[in-house]
Amino acid sequence: MPSPARALDNGLAKTPPMGWNSWNKFACDGLNEKVVRESADTIASNGMKEAGYQYVNLDDCWQSSRDADGNIVVDSAHFPSGIKALADYVHSKGLKFGLYSDAGTLTCAKRPGSIGHEYQDALQYAKWGVDYLKEDWCSTLPGQSAESSYTLMRDALADAAKKTGHPILFSLCEWGSNKPWLWAGPVGNMWRSTGDIQDCWDCKKDWGGNGVVQIIDLLDPIYSYAGPGHWNDPDMLEVGNGKMSSEEDRSHFSLWALLAAPLLAGNDIANMSPDTKEILLNKEVIAVDQDTLGIQGHRVKKSGDLEVWSKQLADGGRAVILLNRGPSTASISADWGDIGYPSALKANVRDLWTKKDVGKFAANYTAQVPSHGVVMVRVNP
Repeated sequence: MPSPARALDNGLAKTPPMGWNSWNKFACDGLNEKVVRESADTIASNGMKEAGYQYVNLDDCWQSSRDADGNIVVDSAHFPSGIKALADYVHSKGLKFGLYSDAGTLTCAKRPGSIGHEYQDALQYAKWGVDYLKEDWCSTLPGQSAESSYTLMRDALADAAKKTGHPILFSLCEWGSNKPWLWAGPVGNMWRSTGDIQDCWDCKKDWGGNGVVQIIDLLDPIYSYAGPGHWNDPDMLEVGNGKMSSEEDRSHFSLWALLAAPLLAGNDIANMSPDTKEILLNKEVIAVDQDTLGIQGHRVKKSGDLEVWSKQLADGGRAVILLNRGPSTASISADWGDIGYPSALKANVRDLWTKKDVGKFAANYTAQVPSHGVVMVRVNP
């Protein structure tokens, strides 16, 4: 495990960041200041803020060009009030404001990137009141080093924080291409560890790409690189975007929590179903994600489509997921030995989705798990 000294210490992201990001639902065409204000209003009023969601993040397409002095220019058609006014509005709700940039010449949607303007942009963002910066990896130059590019922006953000007193959480988004977990601990607060998520359970069966099961398989081997202030990022949530069943959405949310992943809702939160809201607001599952020990959970047992995942918690307990990737309901057992307990130990088991204590058990806990579903429990000696 990397030592804490290797982690970026800007005082931010001691637990995985929580909030909302515009991309998965609104992409480029649907993004405007009305959507952002409505999303901030929703988080502030529907229980999400109390549950821990705090960042309201604009993704690509808020910017249009650079002026004669190289300053980044806001897309005034979609953001007529400007970014500072929008950040002020989000702050007035007791929330934090995030923005998007890119380490290359252009963003993924062909807006201006930050290369050659890192210090200029960082200072502008800090003056606007930006609290969170996601930096993408499109349109980079041949031979451009990811580590050097992101280190440059880290230093620019630190310099801007010194000048303005406004620190900015730094989210690297180079899709895991350059194994960021090996070097990004001292560079960013979080780093994307995979390609972009798609709204599907198992994308490989359909057309390729990263669905929930593809991403957890990629995240599992690198669990030891995450910790307070520096997190593996499996990408934003697809909960509520409509292509997965409620069962799959629940599994997706549960697994992200066990992976100590940033929890960034990616749906239209102002118009979500009661079912989606219930998933995103499950405080007992969120507590697993936000556990102060900051250990990323991992797979401890696999038998075909049936798996057991476990995460050590600050109180000595374990969060455990029984995961059924198969086509029909199946019985799955978590043995105490798999999760680091002696088999004779008696432990209390609480189901985090039914929100009920299910009893005291020794040696193991067994449950029936639906297809593409999870049973998520907290085990406490």
